[in-house]
Amino acid sequence: WKLLTGKGVGLEIISCTPEGWPDEAALIRALADPRVKALAVSAVQFATGYRVDLSRLSAETRKRHKYLIVDAIQAVGVLPIDLQATPVDVLACGAQKWLMSPWGAGFIYTRKALVPVLHPTVASWLSFAASDDLTQLTSYDGIFRPDARRFELTGHALQDLVGFLSSATLLLELGIPAIAAHVRDLHAPVLGAAKQKGISVASPTDVRGSAILALRPKDPAATHAKLRDGGVTCSVREGLLRLSPHCYNTIEEMEKVAGLL
Repeated sequence: WKLLTGKGVGLEIISCTPEGWPDEAALIRALADPRVKALAVSAVQFATGYRVDLSRLSAETRKRHKYLIVDAIQAVGVLPIDLQATPVDVLACGAQKWLMSPWGAGFIYTRKALVPVLHPTVASWLSFAASDDLTQLTSYDGIFRPDARRFELTGHALQDLVGFLSSATLLLELGIPAIAAHVRDLHAPVLGAAKQKGISVASPTDVRGSAILALRPKDPAATHAKLRDGGVTCSVREGLLRLSPHCYNTIEEMEKVAGLL
């Protein structure tokens, strides 16, 4: 988005709430400006785990005929995302996180009606309809594919897609709603320890929460080092200690985290 400012496109970054969460009311107010053409949001914020009200943002952007563009890398694979129930215009997702797939795998979704309207700014030979005919690659007719493949940039890393397919199959067998419920149960021991020790919780613990559980200890680096030395994999993001349990984690593992805290 920042690169587009050199082409005359305005970019406005909306400030977060005091909790560090996206200010959805401010985002919706900004849509009233006729100069605003698109709203770009993360389905789940990477540091705090805040989950935006995608249904609300979808309704507001549909009403005003604005584009809704969603980065869903911290949501798909661990939270239900239903684009039939909640229309968006573009949704992009790398698969190396909650989809448990190799780096280099991922996907982009474009609402079908937008495909003939949006033109690629970068194109590869696979973006064009004529690339299906390997006997006439030098026809150079310049006609883009009629579907979202017009946005493909290169050949496919097939070995990554094999891993992606295997992980997606496993996740669908487990069921995304069941995974979401399991992960929220996993938060309980850590939330209990945080309350007992007076450690601030930076993540929402209501419906706006996600699989990410972020804490605000007095010394995030020291707490991170203690957990790491205890065999716990976690990270520090934006000054917060971030835990990201998934379907393969257990209550016993999270109780170990609570004990270390």
